[in-house]
Amino acid sequence: MLRYTLKRLVSLAISLAIASVVIFLAIEILPGDPAANMLGVNAQEDTLAALRDQLGLNGTPWERYSSWIGGMLTGDFGTSYTYRTPVAEMLGERLWISLPLALYALTMSTLIAFPAGIWAASKRGSVADVTVMGVTQIGVAIPNFWFAMLMVLVFAINLRWFSAGGFAGWDAGFFAAMKSLTLPAIALALPQASILARVMRSSLLDTLSEDFVRTARAKGLTRRQALWRHALRNALIPVLTIIGMQFSFLIAGAIIIENVFFLPGLGRMIFQAISSRDLIVVESAVMLLVFGVIVVNFAVEIAYALVDPRLRAR
Repeated sequence: MLRYTLKRLVSLAISLAIASVVIFLAIEILPGDPAANMLGVNAQEDTLAALRDQLGLNGTPWERYSSWIGGMLTGDFGTSYTYRTPVAEMLGERLWISLPLALYALTMSTLIAFPAGIWAASKRGSVADVTVMGVTQIGVAIPNFWFAMLMVLVFAINLRWFSAGGFAGWDAGFFAAMKSLTLPAIALALPQASILARVMRSSLLDTLSEDFVRTARAKGLTRRQALWRHALRNALIPVLTIIGMQFSFLIAGAIIIENVFFLPGLGRMIFQAISSRDLIVVESAVMLLVFGVIVVNFAVEIAYALVDPRLRAR
């Protein structure tokens, strides 16, 4: 297990190094001048040159990359060009919105998908199975931003159970803050729950046809007992993969939902930073998201080894 974990850690470090280079190059080659964007089209050339020097835009790409990576390794993410605020402070404030939102949505999708997928697999070919698959197909097909706007119309405008947007803040209390995140979390969780339920059903049906499950049935176990005692654990590996991918998507892919609900999270901050050409904010925020994605994938791989002991010997 230790050897397996160390190999995964080395892979994680290499992935982060490659990702940092790709992110830096992709953002640095974007058209536009941050200094000109900040000062306007009528700015004098000497003023632009002074601001570029102040922002560190006159250095070579290698110098800027080294400064950026060195700063991140020491906890210094730089200063926002637009807001003149430390990027680390901005990321910290918005992470406390985006991360709970992602965890909330992931919890919802898992609590919905696992029972639905297991129930559909145990009732294969029945009306219940067809119903679950039909509902999940609709869930996959509906765009989450359209579903988000529909929920705002129904639950915020008509029923007035929730606010139409904004974040109450953690200072207002845990339940008030979570209430602000409920509609966005549901909008994010719907397609993810549908995908996860279908994967859970498919994986469980494949496992139920394996020889070891038939052997368990031959020894006297009922189909239900064989499912819960033997098939479910072995069916979890592809499901864990999807959960890891979903968490990555929920953190990095909530830009539209955060804009629909006016949530001051990481996604909305990245959108605003791209619009204002605030490169240091975009680079640092995207790198943080990539780090989260890679760490989640690392955790999923460790979970693989815990679920399947055969992987520990590799």
